[in-house]
Amino acid sequence: MKLNELRDREGANKSRKRVGRGIGSGKGKTGGRGVKGQSSRSGVALNGFEGGQMPVYRRLPKRGFKNPFSTDFNIVSLGRIQAAIDAKKLDAKKAVTVEALVEAGVLRRAKDGVRVLGDGELQTKVSFEVAGASKSAIEKIEKAGGSIKFPEAKPAE
Repeated sequence: MKLNELRDREGANKSRKRVGRGIGSGKGKTGGRGVKGQSSRSGVALNGFEGGQMPVYRRLPKRGFKNPFSTDFNIVSLGRIQAAIDAKKLDAKKAVTVEALVEAGVLRRAKDGVRVLGDGELQTKVSFEVAGASKSAIEKIEKAGGSIKFPEAKPAE
């Protein structure tokens, strides 16, 4: 096999249909577009048109809406944080923030903040600076001797 012998597989490159090249070609005169009418003309886009029948996008009801002001929090359990502290990925002396959790590999990316949930147990005294927490999480953090702060949201520009 030499470089000059390389070829595409048979049928890999189809030659285009040459329409409008005489009656003998089989695609002459109307060029495969049938006779007269809208779709025989150029510049026709009939996407979603169903021949006058009510199209499917108008038959189906509209539902719901997307709130542009909604927040998408990362959710982290206390058990997951304790496991990261035990594995020496998180420093218990520093505050647990979004950046610290991403750096430790607990979170993949920072969204709109972190919400801590009370699943699992927390044995270490840790201070948290997060967007939110459940009641059970706050109780468990304070029981372990830690503290939790909710910094104010950044003002909209």
